[in-house]
Amino acid sequence: MATGCGRADDGRGPSADAAASSGSANGGSSAPTVGDAGAAGGWTRFRGPSGDGVAATSGLPLTWSASENILWKSPLPGAGASSPVVWGDRAYLTCYSGYFVPDQPGGSLSDLRRHLLAIRLSDGKVLWDQAVPAKLPEEEQIRDHGYAANTPLADAEHVYVFFGKSGVFAFNHAGEQQWHADVGSSTNGWGTAASPMLHGDSLIINASVESESLVSLDRKTGQEQWRVGGIREAWNTPIIMQADSGREELVVAIHGQLLGFSPADGKQLWSCQTDITWYMAPSLVSRDGIVYCVGGRSGVASLAVRAGGTGDVTRTHRLWTSREGSNVSSPVLHAEHLYFMNDQRGTAYCLRLDDGETVYEQRLEPAGQVYASALLADGRVYYLTREGKTFVVAADPEFRLLATNDLRDGGVFNGSPAVTGDRLLIRSDKFLYCIGK
Repeated sequence: MATGCGRADDGRGPSADAAASSGSANGGSSAPTVGDAGAAGGWTRFRGPSGDGVAATSGLPLTWSASENILWKSPLPGAGASSPVVWGDRAYLTCYSGYFVPDQPGGSLSDLRRHLLAIRLSDGKVLWDQAVPAKLPEEEQIRDHGYAANTPLADAEHVYVFFGKSGVFAFNHAGEQQWHADVGSSTNGWGTAASPMLHGDSLIINASVESESLVSLDRKTGQEQWRVGGIREAWNTPIIMQADSGREELVVAIHGQLLGFSPADGKQLWSCQTDITWYMAPSLVSRDGIVYCVGGRSGVASLAVRAGGTGDVTRTHRLWTSREGSNVSSPVLHAEHLYFMNDQRGTAYCLRLDDGETVYEQRLEPAGQVYASALLADGRVYYLTREGKTFVVAADPEFRLLATNDLRDGGVFNGSPAVTGDRLLIRSDKFLYCIGK
């Protein structure tokens, strides 16, 4: 999920990730220098440039702590479960303030603000902070992850943010609002978490919570291009993949099904029964025309489906199912294996891609809950826990724990790590950290 939060076995719900902006540009700032991070396809969206949690980089730190390999640590004006993204010489991140912030007085819903921050990568300075008032009425409580779980997205012109019923916003890199779009007015006691994604000039929003819809907006104007309904209990960020035929497909997981659509016009192409009986929070990954899905906490919890079909493809295109999965955090693919961490059991898994068989199941101690999605970089898989521990595991079918890093700061770590060059960006409810050698 966009950054995720989820239901415990007692039935708790999933994660994550105003008509005008009321924030001010702190000190003012022009557009960022478009260096390698932006121009070469840097970490511009949830789970990186391809949305799969894979960083094509080397030199990331293996070990760190509160006093080791911390290049800078930037205090945040509020909490959040979203992940940082990178464009040019800055990171962008969302958080919320004014109401129901951990370790702060309760406040009033009328004071609830969602923030988009521009943070300079060289030293962690906040260049500007745009605060958007919540469109009321909002949920009175969103447990575990709060009101800012949707990760932003950046391109050369804009930074896009999705703030649930308050809408979708586009800001330029100087922090000036360019447009606002309404994609639905419903709310959920477990918030909203899906993050924006781009396809050409289309900004695609999973508005399952807000209107049970997938919505395509013109990225330049915010005008609606198409909308499809029936997107139920889906907190995950969709993916766009290519079938064996070369056809592009927009795939999203909903309660009980995977659905494939044409990203050009929203026409539904196929559906596949998952046999997963839970809502769907983890995002999908794909390779060579096959989409891999994890979700749920009991029964079938993962599966593989070949894309490219028409109609109900359950019998013809579903390749395998497994009872191992994660209800919150998203997986990564490496070589011939699927790697993920169960969100509640503190267990790391490796499954074979061709048949879904479990290669290893390894308990990590003490892990606690894991809401952040897996990160693959430099032949390693990084698993960040809600307490701020990061387990670094070899991306290999033979389990090897390479390092255990502890960054606990009294906050909760719900967002997924981001990568910029040879550095990691990790956020808690209190700080954004830049980690490097």
